[in-house]
Amino acid sequence: MLTFQTLQRRAALIRAIRCFFLDRDFLEVDTPARTPAPAPEACIEPIPAGSWYLQTSPELYMKQLLAGGCPRIFQICGCFRQGERGERHLEEFTMLEWYRSESSYQDLMADCESLLNFLARECASFPGITGRGSALLVGGQRIELSPPWERLTVARAFARYTTSAPVEALASDRFDEILCQEIEPRLGHGRPCLLHDYPAELGSLARLKSSDPGVAERFELYINGLELANGFSELTDPGEQRRRFELEREKIRAQGREPGPMPERFLVALQDMPESAGIALGVDRLLMLLLDTGRIDDVVTFVPEEL
Repeated sequence: MLTFQTLQRRAALIRAIRCFFLDRDFLEVDTPARTPAPAPEACIEPIPAGSWYLQTSPELYMKQLLAGGCPRIFQICGCFRQGERGERHLEEFTMLEWYRSESSYQDLMADCESLLNFLARECASFPGITGRGSALLVGGQRIELSPPWERLTVARAFARYTTSAPVEALASDRFDEILCQEIEPRLGHGRPCLLHDYPAELGSLARLKSSDPGVAERFELYINGLELANGFSELTDPGEQRRRFELEREKIRAQGREPGPMPERFLVALQDMPESAGIALGVDRLLMLLLDTGRIDDVVTFVPEEL
């Protein structure tokens, strides 16, 4: 169980996040935590809750709100993913997600720069923050927060840090392994890094780049080698989204799991969703950085072993 001081700091961070979005005309929403049909994703295993599932992300329901006419929304909520336990992972964790219509992943990158600078100023007394909120101090390393942050394409990251290319890594089914072991630990030192333009095969729910259909408008934010956020220019083509979901369902079956029902209501709503961008940011991981700790156990109220 956390100390009273750490509980106070966690509460202060969540309060500051709410202030940031409310001051910018975002509407806070509260979507269901149980769902009959989560998004099929081979790399994520949902936890059953009766005949339904605990949400792995509020993404599908927040996008249905966008389709219904909400232009700017955010949510801070618990998410659940089976089998995730380690120094940086928990099966139950806190996610911040925000979506904005008539926007792209470039707007979300700017949001990240503004949000982190705002939070660092608001939480300037935290042990992982220095320079009156102008920088982080993580493991003795200073990380400047002033924008612009480094923007690095996936292709350039592979060329800089590995002897492989993304297309070769995908062909040998080693993309995730190379990314995690050879690239991620080197990102976000000195200043945050926005790794962007993932191969189209890893587009997930992101649209492809019109000037280069070989990549998807997807990015991830790294600070001190820690993945903090994952954002997209959202795919709004229901047919293409269904095709991608079917591929993921085949991968899930190949893993020996049942994929669960297709999220049909989401696919119907997608045809009415305007051009939008959305992002998920790990609140627990953010607090790890702001408190200068490498263990997620140090920032959550209780860990499973204490229950």
